[in-house]
Amino acid sequence: MQLTRFAAFLAVGFTLAACGGGVSNQVVPAKKVALLLPDTTNARYEAQDRPLFQAKLRSLCQDCQVIYRNANGDAAAQLQQAEYALGAGAGVLVLDPVDAGSAAAIAGRAANHHVPVVAYDGLVANTSSLSYFIGFDQGAIGALQGGALLAALKTPAQASVVMLNGDPADRDAGALKKAVHKAIDGKVTVAKEFDVAAASSDGAQLEMAQALTALKGKVDAVYGANDEIASGAVAAMKQAGLKTLPPVTGGDTELSAVQRIISGEQYMTVYRPVRQEAEAAAQVAYDLVYGVAVPSSLVTANSVNNGSADVPAVLIQPVAVTRRTLISTVIADGFWTRADICTAAYTQACRAAGLS
Repeated sequence: MQLTRFAAFLAVGFTLAACGGGVSNQVVPAKKVALLLPDTTNARYEAQDRPLFQAKLRSLCQDCQVIYRNANGDAAAQLQQAEYALGAGAGVLVLDPVDAGSAAAIAGRAANHHVPVVAYDGLVANTSSLSYFIGFDQGAIGALQGGALLAALKTPAQASVVMLNGDPADRDAGALKKAVHKAIDGKVTVAKEFDVAAASSDGAQLEMAQALTALKGKVDAVYGANDEIASGAVAAMKQAGLKTLPPVTGGDTELSAVQRIISGEQYMTVYRPVRQEAEAAAQVAYDLVYGVAVPSSLVTANSVNNGSADVPAVLIQPVAVTRRTLISTVIADGFWTRADICTAAYTQACRAAGLS
């Protein structure tokens, strides 16, 4: 009997040792991943990016802990949040920077802690301390916007276009502007062009009003770099009394933009499949925090230059969204539902578009 009990004791001991815990009841600390998002102005971050990232990471690692912070548009606050995450033991930072330039300080702090940084959705500029960039190719987005603008015009060669680019201080906005010019230069007349500070709706409305005055209301199309800018352009044209609005581009798939597309006030936006982006970020973060190879299916030969280094990149393909393709893109992916879009003010427009 005693030999039997001793054998059983040994069996349990060996089993525990095989699991890495011996018989000392050691608890292996949970791996910690920090997700640092830039603001709450864009609804997608709280509604899409955060829950999708967390769900994917949980499916890969039930014991992993996500340290989540949102900087509410404050670059200094984001630095403090990053320092907190590093102090709390984060093994990787997934960072969507409030400001691409100042976020280099975050990458530097992480490097001092030997913690990898994944730039998410927005590239961190002028630092060699990035492990990966996960986001969208601004050149591809610009090509989609420029192509859609040309497609919306019956006679592009005779068209007068107003260009409302993004913030001149934003590296991504510069790349986008370059790509759009490549798509439309020589095919339309760019009558007025502005770089909208902070890419704000108010700024775009002011610039568009100036363009309308200078051009005496003669505008055949408006290039808006994003949906905030598009909203300002639309507001200016409505305020100026234009009875028929020209095609207006955008790019972020904001709910208000989708509703403007349904009602005919905006021609297109750009859908960035956030699920693919967030889940790719979670996969890369998981691999980095455990020190295993990132799947080659995610990272191929892609890289983006941030001013200091070529950063390995996972580039997600964007999709142009018009009234005709809304159902097969945004709604099919569950990014926005029919109920989200078809509020009381848009009931009739939704019925005409086949959404209700």
